[in-house]
Amino acid sequence: MEELLYRLNRVDDTYYDFVSAMARYAEKKPERLNKLLSFMKNNPAAKSSDIIEFVSNQEDFFEDAAYMSAG
Repeated sequence: MEELLYRLNRVDDTYYDFVSAMARYAEKKPERLNKLLSFMKNNPAAKSSDIIEFVSNQEDFFEDAAYMSAG
């Protein structure tokens, strides 16, 4: 998780809520963390919007929202 936070904080147009949201998403499952780190390593010039789009397109992206609305 430290590496992810390091990379998120160095995105060209980073901001607090972006870093916080991506970290919360990634901490739920190891696969999420690995996929996100892999994406960032393979796309070093990615902007926050590129990373958000990547995460939003993941199959499990809506799992958290569905869980929250059911509770």
